[in-house]
Amino acid sequence: MTRTATPTSEELVPGTSPDASQGGRRRVLVVDDFDDAREMYAEYLEFVGFEVDTARDGMEAVEKAQSSEPDIILMDLSLPVMDGWEATRRIKQDLRTRDIPVMALTGHVLAGNAEHAREAGADEFVAKPCLPQDLENKIRNMLKPSKARKREGQEG
Repeated sequence: MTRTATPTSEELVPGTSPDASQGGRRRVLVVDDFDDAREMYAEYLEFVGFEVDTARDGMEAVEKAQSSEPDIILMDLSLPVMDGWEATRRIKQDLRTRDIPVMALTGHVLAGNAEHAREAGADEFVAKPCLPQDLENKIRNMLKPSKARKREGQEG
């Protein structure tokens, strides 16, 4: 499901538009099998100006990452069909999708999970529940041009 609601200028804080450096709205793929969490994050991110697509399982996430080329992926780790660990591995091993930042989200904060998520290829690890505004701030920080240049091996 692709969402395309566009906030009015009054809804965005000046200078914080996610599309400022790209010429278009930044795309976020929200992957979560829990409908309420997926919809809450998707609706909030739309409200603050992102274009949002959603997936309910890891296989759908891999397919949508390949077809829609999001700017960032929010990946729950506990998913049906294919878990978020394996989906992240596949995304990071695919030449078409390996440079897309993946933020791992999980409610299972166990010792070592953050390290395992990074080993699978996640660029960031966030414990749920996470306030939507905090998640937005993390997304914006991950999408800053300096981080993209560093990912590509350039100095920034």
